[in-house]
Amino acid sequence: MSATDEARLSITEAEPLAAEPSAVPLPNRVAAELVGTAALVAVVVGSGIQATELTQDVGLQLLANSLATVFGLGVLILLLGPVSGAHFNPVVTLAEWWTARKDPEGLGVRELATYIPAQIAGAIGGALLADAMFGKALVEWSTHERSAGHLLLGETVATAGLILLIFGLAKTDHLRFAPVAVASYIGAAYWFTSSTSFANPAVSIGRAFTDTFAGIAPGSLPGFIGMQLVGGAVGLALVALIFTHRTGRK
Repeated sequence: MSATDEARLSITEAEPLAAEPSAVPLPNRVAAELVGTAALVAVVVGSGIQATELTQDVGLQLLANSLATVFGLGVLILLLGPVSGAHFNPVVTLAEWWTARKDPEGLGVRELATYIPAQIAGAIGGALLADAMFGKALVEWSTHERSAGHLLLGETVATAGLILLIFGLAKTDHLRFAPVAVASYIGAAYWFTSSTSFANPAVSIGRAFTDTFAGIAPGSLPGFIGMQLVGGAVGLALVALIFTHRTGRK
């Protein structure tokens, strides 16, 4: 084996998302989506609670919350990406289904119908777990209103950027960098978007169950989720616009 072949083999072995999730039994993939989304929301909500108990400085609270989310999300994608693709997000699942709808080996309706409920259930469970760990009421609806127009614009931008990133990485054969790239993007979007980048309908629903730093009032959910779906469509449009030279790829 030549040095070039050895280098190519080492790169392949190091690729965290190299396994084909479609080769994994559906129950395992659904379990990965449920557990992964639950863990993600537990990180987001739990770190928000911890931050508010340690400091009254809102900037430091957001910094702590965003850093915990970056590290937690990166680890979860690295761990569960080879099992389910590590969507943890109905918008990502819908986008994956849409782009692969003509591919018999792509994400199908059965996965769509099981991934999304698992993500939502996991998000709710993660919020309840975080509240339980910090001695909070298990279910206390958030009173944090997030319905202003500029916040909805922020969610559209955050979600569009997320979809552009994920599917751009796929188009350019760089999905092995997803744990770092996606986590880094979400961490940055905490700060450059007015909404602090929920970018995820399931996570938004879960965060409505906790009246803590990371919460969102139930009345704000329709607008947030609606704009997240719009952002997902915008993201796919941007992928098509930018990566048309790679139309033979997913």
